[in-house]
Amino acid sequence: MRRVVRQSKFRHIFGQAVKYDQCYDDIRVSRVTWDSSFCAVNPKFVAIIIEASGGGAFLVLPLHKSGRIDKSYPTVCGHTGPVLDIDWCPHNDQVIASGSEDCTVMVWQIPENGLVTSMSEPVVVLEGHSKRVGIITWHPTARNVLLSAGCDNQIIIWNVGTGEAMISLEDMHPDVIYNVSWNRNGSLICTSCKDKSIRVIDPRKETIVAEKEKAHEGARPMRAIFLSNGDILTTGFSRMSERQLALWNTQNMEEPMTVNEMDTSNGVLLPFYDPDTNVVYLCGKGDSSIRYFEITDEAPYVHFLNTFVSKEPQRGMGYMPKRGLDVNKCEIARFYKLHERKCEPIVMTVPRKSDLFQDDLYPDTAGPDPALEAEEWFEGKNGDPILISLKNGYVPGKNREFKVVKKNILDSKANKNTENSSPANKSASSTPSIKSEAKMEEILKEIKSLKDLISSQEKRIIKLEEQMSKVAI
Repeated sequence: MRRVVRQSKFRHIFGQAVKYDQCYDDIRVSRVTWDSSFCAVNPKFVAIIIEASGGGAFLVLPLHKSGRIDKSYPTVCGHTGPVLDIDWCPHNDQVIASGSEDCTVMVWQIPENGLVTSMSEPVVVLEGHSKRVGIITWHPTARNVLLSAGCDNQIIIWNVGTGEAMISLEDMHPDVIYNVSWNRNGSLICTSCKDKSIRVIDPRKETIVAEKEKAHEGARPMRAIFLSNGDILTTGFSRMSERQLALWNTQNMEEPMTVNEMDTSNGVLLPFYDPDTNVVYLCGKGDSSIRYFEITDEAPYVHFLNTFVSKEPQRGMGYMPKRGLDVNKCEIARFYKLHERKCEPIVMTVPRKSDLFQDDLYPDTAGPDPALEAEEWFEGKNGDPILISLKNGYVPGKNREFKVVKKNILDSKANKNTENSSPANKSASSTPSIKSEAKMEEILKEIKSLKDLISSQEKRIIKLEEQMSKVAI
């Protein structure tokens, strides 16, 4: 019988690296031995963990600032040990959290136009881990809720708005936690651990809902992520060190729904999942390829689509949220691949002849507005992501300023902040920020004109010196 090819609109996805001048060059990417992605991206900025002497630092570059990055470019450098993981807040494109070997989590507010000087003062420092913090991930639908996991085998969930540790999950993991993933509405988390177990945890009840021991037989690190329908996708290694991709139903975790054997390599597979198209991209650390699979409801559930192959191995990978993509070019994913000395964007496209908006490729996607406040989530409420349409391209709104209101601090500044955060003063507090932005622009213009003046004067001095030397001769 003739083999029938499975119908799929994603069969012809192809990847393409951007031109050299659109890469970010001359960046000393971190060499720390940790299996995180080292890169975080949103529609405004790309953040990259870099080598730093005497502490830990990461770069934050506006997306348009491609080309060679000067060695003196300002960094975010408040940690006293190497930075291990970074994550942009999904509800505010100027807020980023970082976890470090110095056992702290720091939350930073980046200026709207990027850094002008190096930043060493975070908005808030979250202290509670006794060993290095290697995993940072924001809640997908509640504002200011941040999860961190450390090498003390402990998971802490913070209310960043008050700087308090609200939930601490201590005795659930007997060994190092490899990764943590929220489900679609943030009511559950799934974790992979060095004891080869996958656990589904309800963090507010502090209970393990489901558990699978020896999800993958191999000793190398695993990864586990939630899919939009509540299933779990894991990557790991077999006993023969073959890399595997498995799918699990959380209602029955005795046997996997499917297992795909891939190849024999020792790089950890980092999964990046697109809930809108149900495509999962696997990027191996140290690989030079990105494999992508489509996940469907009928067996065999996981369908291999294609592989993007390049020459250089990847040190890390950033993944752009859907609202940062170019819908006019049918771009359905964009990766930021870290080399040893540069960051190279890779664009994944579905070829289409029409120039019209392709609504089958771009269903409504999670927008930047939170469905819940932190307090509501900690009280037990759940909220699905608030969806936005990408039909006219995503237009970012104005980000409200991120404030931390510390409780019981006898500081006039904190009091002022709490006053400002009351509804009556919201409009009043937003006007000074607009004024300060206008002032900032004015100052930047002034600096530019001064630079131009200096360069013109330099040229004039050189001319005069040449004339003088001729006169002297």
